[in-house]
Order: sequence, then C-alpha cells, then structure tokens
Amino acid sequence: MAKDDHASAEQQPQSAFSRMWHYRPDVPIKTAPYFTTRPSLSQMIAWTYRQWLFVTERSILLIITTVSFLFFQPELAVMTELEWGWILGLYGRNLILMCAVAGGLHFYFYKKNAQADMLRYDTRTLADKQAQFTFGNQLHDNMFWTLASGVSFWTAYEVLLFWAMANGFAPVMVFAESKALFILMIFLTPLWISFHFYWVHRALHWGPLYRISHALHHRNTNVGPWSGLSMHPIEHLLFFSSILIHFVVPSSPFHILFHMQHQSLTAATSHTGYQAVLVGDKSYLALGTFHHQMHHRYFDCNYGNLEMPWDKWFGSFHDGTEDSHEAFKMRKRKMMAKS
Repeated sequence: MAKDDHASAEQQPQSAFSRMWHYRPDVPIKTAPYFTTRPSLSQMIAWTYRQWLFVTERSILLIITTVSFLFFQPELAVMTELEWGWILGLYGRNLILMCAVAGGLHFYFYKKNAQADMLRYDTRTLADKQAQFTFGNQLHDNMFWTLASGVSFWTAYEVLLFWAMANGFAPVMVFAESKALFILMIFLTPLWISFHFYWVHRALHWGPLYRISHALHHRNTNVGPWSGLSMHPIEHLLFFSSILIHFVVPSSPFHILFHMQHQSLTAATSHTGYQAVLVGDKSYLALGTFHHQMHHRYFDCNYGNLEMPWDKWFGSFHDGTEDSHEAFKMRKRKMMAKS
C-alpha cells in the first residue's frame, strides 16, 4: 500500500510547467534500477517487490491469467486445426476482458466520477464533436478502434501461437520439467515487452509510418482508459508482434496468455489519466503513468516505459521536473531547426 500522495501537487512550485497539469506525482520519475551504471541489489529487489507482491496491475494480471488458463483455455490438442469454435471462444474471452477493464475504469473515473479530479493529471474533458475522431467523438473513436482492431489482432496473435504450439512449430515448455524457468519467464515478460515497445514506438514516429498509422493513436492528447489500445491496424500488427519471440524461446500457453493480456490490458490501465485508485486518502492501486501522459501531450519524449531506460540512454526521457522540461524544449527547438 502506497502512502498518500494526494497533497504532493499542492506542495510543488506553481511554475509554467506545473500549471499545465492538475496533478503531478512526485518527481523526478525514476526508471527501473535493473540497468543502472551502479546496480543495487536492494533497489532491484524493492522495485520487483513493489511491482509484483502488492495489489498491483501485475499481481492482478497474474490472477486473471490463471483464471483464464484454468477455466477458459482450450487444450493444445483442440487447437491443432483452425476451427471457428475455439477461435471465437478466444475472441469472446478477450472482448469480455477488454470491456471489463477499459469499460470498468471509464465507468468508475469518467461516468460515475467516483474520484472526481483527485490524482487526475489533466482535467480536460474527453473530446466531443471534433472532426479528427471517428464518429466525431473521442470515446466512440477509442472504443471502435480498440474493439474492432485491437481485440481482433490480440486474438489473431494468440491463435497463431497456440496453433503453432499445437503443431510443433513453436517450442513448448512444461511446468513440471522446468519449474524455475517457467516462473522466471513470467518475471522477464514485462522486460521483453518494454524492450520491444520502445523500438516499435520509435519506428511509429518515423514520418511516413506516423502519418498512415500512429497519428490515429495520437489524436488523444488527453487520454482515457479506452485510448490505450485505440490504434490503427498497422500499429496493432507491430505493437503485438513482441509475442513472436515465443517462436524461439520455449514457453507454455500460460506464458502466451500472460504476455498478451499484459500488453492489452495494461494499455487501458496506463492510459487511465489518473495516478491511482484512492480509498479514503490512500492510493491503493497505481494505474496511469505520468511519463506516458507527457508523451501524449508533448509528443517527442518518453517513447518507452520505465522498465527499460532507453529514453535515458537516447536523451528523450522527461522525468517530470522543471529542468527536464527546459531540456525537452531545447531538444524540440533543435529538432524543428533541423527539419
């Protein structure tokens, strides 16, 4: 359980940068301590503990994956043939999960307004009657692209991997034979997703690819839970391609489920627009990520996430401080001068 950080925004100096945000978490934002010049074992253990052993996105995801695997996952023997029965079963499961997570968060934060603006980064309302959005409405646009394209590609990649495993085209790991490696694979999955996401995201910001695909996601300068997976089909194809590593690395259907549910469902939670769920005056479940919220607003920073420090290494990290924002503006001016 995290300490109350509700008052931190009031304690921060009201500079021009801080006035852009209704709520700003404690800064500087820190990346995971795994890849520092002086690694600290105690810091790595503490980070891992906070990510997995509290009430967190990942601990909840493990529960969701376990329930999905035990009660709603066909046996590999069933998936040797591409048949509509089990394929539609996977699609239905994924559709329900996305509606439950993104829809539930939208209802709680935006429809019911249960937390008002407490811990909300940007209090602008989701856009309505704006021509850049499909149907002229940000929420409807986000829901359409998430469900019509996002859930379809999510399911298609699962179908591909399960079919490949069932037919011997992808290596299968058996828990009883490799217990330690089986568990390690779960912990390594977010690191691989982070590694892959940075490079795919940078590629999507390349001019031609941005214009034909990623610009759709960046319609959302302010975000909500349905914004996370609101992408062009080309972007979904690239975004979910991190799962293809399991054609090389031995895995189990459980790992495929966790991998795909992690990418899909945390896209919704990380775009919530709120720092955390409040119970009383305490933050009980961290959700939105301020560093990615800044990416949507400022565009040319924070291409990756906090598991891998690629942005730090390539000079595009905005840590939420005044100094970092000034450095960002200087980089932006240099980029515009070159272009």
